Parts: sequence; structure tokens; C-alpha cells
Amino acid sequence: MIKVSVIGATGYTGIELLRLLRQHKEVEVKKLVSRSNPGKRLKDIYPQFPDDNNLLSKYNIEELKESDLVFTALPHGVSQDYVSELYNNEIRVIDFSGDYRYRDVSIYENWYGIEHKYPEIAREAVYGLVELNREMLREARLVANPGCYPTASLLGLLPLLKKGLLDEEFIVIDAKSGVSGAGKAVKEAFIFNEVASSIKAYGINSHRHTSEIEAVIADLFKKSIISFTPHLIPVKRGILATIYTKLREKIEIQDLIKIYKQFYPEGGFVKILTEGVPETKYVAGSNYCYLTLKIDKRTGRLVIISAIDNLLKGASGQAVQAMNVMFGLPEKTGLKGTALFP
Repeated sequence: MIKVSVIGATGYTGIELLRLLRQHKEVEVKKLVSRSNPGKRLKDIYPQFPDDNNLLSKYNIEELKESDLVFTALPHGVSQDYVSELYNNEIRVIDFSGDYRYRDVSIYENWYGIEHKYPEIAREAVYGLVELNREMLREARLVANPGCYPTASLLGLLPLLKKGLLDEEFIVIDAKSGVSGAGKAVKEAFIFNEVASSIKAYGINSHRHTSEIEAVIADLFKKSIISFTPHLIPVKRGILATIYTKLREKIEIQDLIKIYKQFYPEGGFVKILTEGVPETKYVAGSNYCYLTLKIDKRTGRLVIISAIDNLLKGASGQAVQAMNVMFGLPEKTGLKGTALFP
């Protein structure tokens, strides 16, 4: 059994992670750490776990040394110190924040406005997009769990970037997310009356995930400048990303589909639709990503549409998938659930 602990167990991603870990046949949950609710029982805060008598505790590094793996589901900036201490005590970590997603911490500091105190550790982190870094994850000591928007966007782009077929100078991403992507903290912009029956763009030309997408592309392929605009939509969960780009050469749609199916073989979490288009209802509650490709012959552009659940493939499900790889388990262990429909 893999002994795991969770720091930040009561946020949206933390509680979704616990739901997945409880149904994972190879996992034993050791410690649940909460900065806001220490001493309380999990089921008293979340009645959805009626049989869970686990007590939420304060952070104690000595107690966490009993764990094979610790998930840190903490805000950006806050996570740095916890991850550093865990890493230096030779405890494997999967971190949900943006603190360790950048090898070049100057990019992080510029976009997040936070000093990074551990650049040498950041350089050791493995970016946790399994479909990209599967081999590196097998031996990873620190995994930087990707952001939700970057996951949806990069899964749509990677096969063609790998083939060198995309024009890196023309990538436009229009993405829409459910309100759970904003986290559990109460903010006026995300209360019911502010989001119901309305759609709005935010973080225009300044969203942090722009830099994350660019950094991954630059690390692996070539420096790229993307245009990324996120939108808030009045649903609980789900991301739909519509990506506009150009191909370096003329290629037929059936050949594009073949490239994607070779990169994402059958049996994995990424599904290529050859008919219809992805919808968030296809993925909500699951760890799947649905993709479709459309060539606009009039403009010569390629349109890629990607759908994921922001709390699953965009956060907690992806972390469990990475854990499975780290410990030599089949990737779908504990993640076989399909979307909740209707």
C-alpha cells in the first residue's frame, strides 16, 4: 500500500483528491493536514464522507515522514516552504500550486509577483502532465501538478508541437471554466448572483497560466508567444478550450487525426472525437480529456477543441494519475469513473 498524506485537505482540489484516494485500492491515507480546521473530523465539515472519522491535524513534519507521498494542495506562495521541507526530508511530493511549475523562477516571480526562495528545488521538479513526461515521472521526487487551463491547452497542442507542424507564432487560446476553478475562498465576483446567467472574460493579457503554457512549449520545443483569454461560465466544473493556430504545411484532416491517435493511443485518458465536438458534460466527474480537430480551409487555420474537468484532469485526477506512474501502477487505477451524466 502507498501511504499518502494531504496538506490542504479541505479545499476544492483537496477534497476531490480525498474522494479519489478513498476509492483507490493501493492507497492508505495517513494524515490530513488543514491550516483552517485542525482538530475537526473530516465528516463534520463534509457530510459527503459519513464514514470517515479522520481528524484534521496541524502540520508536523515528523508525522509526515511516515508517508510515501505527500500531496500539497495549498495556495501559490504558501506552498513553497512546505514543499521545500518535505523535499529536503526525502519525502516525495506532488504540489498543486504554481510554485514549482517553472524551471526559470524569474518567470514565476514576474507573473505571480512572489519571490521564489528555492530556485534549486524548482529546477528539480518534474512537470506533472503525464502524457508529456511519463518517463520522467517514474523517478520523480517532486512533481509540479499542472494548472487546469494549461492542461486543456497543452493536450490539444502537444502532438503537433512534437511533429514540428505548428506555427508557434500563432497560437490563440479562448478557454472557458466553471466557477470551481476559482477555489473555495469567498469572493464577491464568484457568488451566485454575480455569475448566474452571465459569461465574462477575465485576466485579459495577464492570466498566470499564459506564462505556464509558454514555459512548457519553450522548454520542449521553441520559444512561443501565445494569446490566452479565460472566461468564467455559470457552471460548477469543466473547461472548454478552443485553440486557433496555423500549420506549417498543408495536411489533410485524416492525417492530423492519425498523428493525434498515435500520440494518444487507445486506452488512455485522451480521446479523439472524429464526429461531433467535445462538451464539458462528456468529462465532468472524470479524468478524461476529449479533443477534436477542424481545418478551416478558407483561412488555412486549424481549430482544436479540448474539454476537461478542471477539478479532475485539471487538478486532483491528474495528480492521482501521476502518483500511479510514480509507483508503477496502471494509470487508470482509482480513476476509472466516467463522466456524471446527465
